[in-house]
Amino acid sequence: MDKSFKLAVCQMKVVDDKTDNLRRSVEQINASAGNGAELVVLPEMFNCPYDNQKFNEYAEKRSNSQTLKKMSTAAQENQIYLVAGSIPELDNGKIYNTSFIFNQHGDIIGSHRKLHLFDIDVPNSITFRESDTLTPGSEITIIDTNLSRLGVVICYDIRFPELIRLMALEGVELLVVPGAFNMTTGPAHWKTLIRSRAMDNQIFLAAASPARDDNASYVAYGHSMIADPWGEVLSEARAGEEIIYADIRLKRIDDVRRELPVLYNRREDIYEVKRK
Repeated sequence: MDKSFKLAVCQMKVVDDKTDNLRRSVEQINASAGNGAELVVLPEMFNCPYDNQKFNEYAEKRSNSQTLKKMSTAAQENQIYLVAGSIPELDNGKIYNTSFIFNQHGDIIGSHRKLHLFDIDVPNSITFRESDTLTPGSEITIIDTNLSRLGVVICYDIRFPELIRLMALEGVELLVVPGAFNMTTGPAHWKTLIRSRAMDNQIFLAAASPARDDNASYVAYGHSMIADPWGEVLSEARAGEEIIYADIRLKRIDDVRRELPVLYNRREDIYEVKRK
């Protein structure tokens, strides 16, 4: 059976106003579903400026989150699966960069706390330390849906090939990556990483960025993208607000793996990737 579904990736502008961000996100979810999408993806920190100074102000507890209530309603009303980008989640005095995944009934069916915190210092370009505010997660996130076996990582997590390979070996067919690469790392690495992780693991990959705002303290690159198991780019956004779509045909994974049996030809007698 050649199972397929329509995927939408929402590249939305994020501003310093939670109410406005939630309005924008719901509008894009509604538009995506109206165009036939069965799975919709939002960007990293879609309800909050990507700014250490803002994470505490915007943080919400899972139990009474305004954002999660809005996302639950949007998923239920549109009868879609929703990967709600990520938000600053407050739990026992700690803040996590967390993605919540909803089913068509508006139920949370999984969540992913960013594993690798973005602590970098590129001379004469950018310095950013998520660890000044955020706490890393500790769980790998794989979720079975009626559409596909779904894996979720957040932004910097994509730079760690062992993690993505492990997820592919555990049957992930579509990897979703809410991310916010900047104007230094984005032009240099964003497209290459997306295509490489899809191609090396022979899976579909969807990466959702906020739209670019040159007036923000942290300027996102944009260019949300969907790639197939051959590394082909199926759809790519530009810099501004935009929704991109792709038909995800899961048989493509089998076809590529049969033609180029990379995973089968691994030398597990010499090396392996496994969970701790």
